[in-house]
Amino acid sequence: MERFVADGFAKVEGVAPREVGDRARALLWERMGLSPDDRSGWTQPVVWTADLTGEGPFGTLIRGERLRQALDAVAGPGAWVPRGSLGNIPVRFPDVAPADDRGWHIDANTPGADGAWHVSGRPHTLLLLVLLSEVGEHDAPTRIRVGSHRDAPAVLGQGEPMDFRVAGPLLEQASRGREEAPATGVPGDMYVVHPFTVHAAQEHRGTRPRFMAQAPVMLREPLSPADDCVLARAAWGAA
Repeated sequence: MERFVADGFAKVEGVAPREVGDRARALLWERMGLSPDDRSGWTQPVVWTADLTGEGPFGTLIRGERLRQALDAVAGPGAWVPRGSLGNIPVRFPDVAPADDRGWHIDANTPGADGAWHVSGRPHTLLLLVLLSEVGEHDAPTRIRVGSHRDAPAVLGQGEPMDFRVAGPLLEQASRGREEAPATGVPGDMYVVHPFTVHAAQEHRGTRPRFMAQAPVMLREPLSPADDCVLARAAWGAA
């Protein structure tokens, strides 16, 4: 977990066999009403689909033993809530003008008094990226600013939650100059990402659609500098 502390994310390879990810992707093609063999239907840069049931291959992915071990390692055993499904899954397509959704940010991680989700220095979630297709450097992998989880606490403080659209430019500025790492891999690989780690989508420059779930994992208690876990040490411990 020392790399997680230093980098703000960790890749967990082979949480499920590649064929499980392939089966999940085949079901998602059906749900979108599109075909991997008919490019005429690939007219949008991003199509959102979802797994809301956790059945079949989706359950194998989200309930994998290696994933449980990784989440226990960063958050602590019993400190996170197991997910029942993968949730929302954006599919990015090649050869289409890119969507205007590629700004640097951290995902909304804190419920606000207004009922909406915002970002704060006391996050209630961490982020899980689940690869459901082969993702190379040209296949719109999520860009991760290595070590940027160390920059976010100064921006967010311990006060009231902020709108993520307001926080995004501040986080981009605070983490500017950090090395970038692409979230590449094969179906069944996952990335466990610190809730403070700044990341962004990017334009698809490849030839095959990219399937990736981005699932928040709830923490049983909001993260605090006083917590005795890897998540807290990564953000607030000695650099």
